[in-house]
Amino acid sequence: MTTLQQLDGTYVIDPVHSQLGFVARHAMVTKVRGTFSEFEGTATTGPDLQGARIELTAQVASVDTRNADRDGHLKTGDFFEAEKFPTLTFRSTSVEATDADTLRVTGDLTIKDVTKPVTIDFEFNGAATDPYGNQRIGFEGSTTIVRSDFGISFNAALETGGVLVSDKIQLELEVSAIKQA
Repeated sequence: MTTLQQLDGTYVIDPVHSQLGFVARHAMVTKVRGTFSEFEGTATTGPDLQGARIELTAQVASVDTRNADRDGHLKTGDFFEAEKFPTLTFRSTSVEATDADTLRVTGDLTIKDVTKPVTIDFEFNGAATDPYGNQRIGFEGSTTIVRSDFGISFNAALETGGVLVSDKIQLELEVSAIKQA
């Protein structure tokens, strides 16, 4: 069984078997889930996580909440302003194992023209060789951000109190990565 400390090399995210998603409260009573269908990323590490670094880029125009009107609105200046800021990026500043199965990744998340530090704890789901001979690793993690911190503050007040869209957004990542070198 492979451990976090045994990972070594460069891994590329397999977007077909990974998901970069988010969850927002809608009208204070339910959750709306969305994903970015176009993204790429790499992770590089030496043994014992020496020099570990992670980079991720998502195409804002690929946002998908299963509702074309809402997706169109998310791409406007009210939210992501996709034409002016076509990508979201994450660059790690620190990668460490907090225990045998948890990777704590801290880094800079850039949405629109705002960069803020975030920390995500990832559960290591293990390593395997797939039927095509690819060495794969799997992780899943989540963190909560405040969207207004990134200049995304559109909202509408509800008659019953509260707002249409929560300020707190949960980011959810499920990652399958293939070893390159």
